[in-house]
Amino acid sequence: MADATFRREFLEAHNAHRAKHNSQMMTLSSELSASAQTWADYLLTIKTMKHSTTGNGENIFYQWSSGPVKLTGREAVDNWYDEINLYNWRSPGFSKGTGHFTQVVWSNSTKLGLGVASDGNRVFVVGQYQPAGNINSREEFENNVQRP
Repeated sequence: MADATFRREFLEAHNAHRAKHNSQMMTLSSELSASAQTWADYLLTIKTMKHSTTGNGENIFYQWSSGPVKLTGREAVDNWYDEINLYNWRSPGFSKGTGHFTQVVWSNSTKLGLGVASDGNRVFVVGQYQPAGNINSREEFENNVQRP
């Protein structure tokens, strides 16, 4: 489970990136966070990344180390946002290589949930979003993913 510092960094990182794209600011939702936490705990038990079936938008981050893992909320979000370098602005739309980035900045997503599960050597971070982003139509991407 994420501590207060991790939650603050996670939300602030989302909103800092979203501000670059003129997206609405997000708020942390306790309901979405409970859902994201349940999923993060499950992923830790199966030690595999896979998406839930909640219907929420969802990003998952995984890190493993032979030593103790120390991760900040910003690092997970920045990892997702860095996919901006692969986004094709001339042909807006969904791509497996940029779906985390587009969900982070998706303008219509305004509620954010956070779940973190770790056994010390591996950590799963789950972000859940409402309304869900990455609606697969060019018009939706043009309206929700603006150039910085």
